Amino acid sequence: MIEKDYYEILGVARSATQEEIKKAYRKLALKYHPDRNPDNEEAEEKFKEASEAYEVLSDPEKRHIYDQFGHEGLRGTGFTGFRGFEDVFASFGDIFGEFFGFGGRARTGPIRGDDLRYDLQITFEEAAFGKEVELEIPRTSPCETCGGSGAKPGTHPITCPACGGRGQISRTQGFFSISSTCPNCQGTGQIIPETCPTCHGTGRVKKKRKVSLKIPPGVDTGSRLRLRGEGEAGERGGPPGDLYVVIHVEKHDFFEREEDDIYCKVPISFTTAALGGKVEVPTLEGTETIHIKKGTQSGEVFRLKGKGFPRLRGYGRGDEIIQVVVSVPKKLTKRQEELLREFAKIEGDTTTRDAQDEKGFFKRMWN
Repeated sequence: MIEKDYYEILGVARSATQEEIKKAYRKLALKYHPDRNPDNEEAEEKFKEASEAYEVLSDPEKRHIYDQFGHEGLRGTGFTGFRGFEDVFASFGDIFGEFFGFGGRARTGPIRGDDLRYDLQITFEEAAFGKEVELEIPRTSPCETCGGSGAKPGTHPITCPACGGRGQISRTQGFFSISSTCPNCQGTGQIIPETCPTCHGTGRVKKKRKVSLKIPPGVDTGSRLRLRGEGEAGERGGPPGDLYVVIHVEKHDFFEREEDDIYCKVPISFTTAALGGKVEVPTLEGTETIHIKKGTQSGEVFRLKGKGFPRLRGYGRGDEIIQVVVSVPKKLTKRQEELLREFAKIEGDTTTRDAQDEKGFFKRMWN
């Protein structure tokens, strides 16, 4: 599975300006935001893709790395925070506030946690037959000391005196009323007089958590497996984000994969090719016998039905495609040479001569 191009996701040219990228993202985010598309997984995926693309292309350094090396260049430790389902209007609140007199909703309610990405490398066989693995994921979790409130045990957050709990401060300029995020409470509407000594007021702490993942048979490089609720912890009682595991399949020494079919090359002797016979060939589950008919030519193809990869989104399996390659021996015994020369004479092959014949041939040509 090929990872999508970030420029194609946003629908902009590779030479697009930051303003064009921002405008394209805003359009997609408004269209596919979960609040507008409840219980719509396709819209949710498009929203995540657009957010991930914008996160990279809006950062000049990340964009430069992506332009040079693509997705592979962005893979560092294996983790990338996706944009969570934060309010889209909050992302562009300053723009809306300047022009229309509002700056987005006060962020006093629960906020969903960010999604996480983990890049997992597996073998060719594990991709074919599936596997259950245990992953250790570093992520934020609700602070157990304060229960996620961020306040010191025995104390509670209080209403922000600057904005009265609204999270917004309004000021009037002529005919317009302009709102902006309260700098005292950062838009939460509350302040914490005494912060929790464990999380220092954030309500979250970094922990490693072990999660079990079932890899289904038939995955390929680029497949994304979603573990709901295994991402970063939410804020103010918000739900956690999700964990996306991106699969990378190691190359096989013998087989190559194309969709659900696997391909391989099997050498056979020229005597087997000429006379026919049986040949044992490797498969993903052991060996199988194929019958070589008389006169088989190098490069001919044989097919083993149902010996390929399981179809990830369907029934049955792909095939194993075998190409036979006739192997010519590099060293022959004297007896083998005699037999081949005799065979060549019977065939009328004049290209096979011994040293004396060649000497006589060139002498005649010279004369």
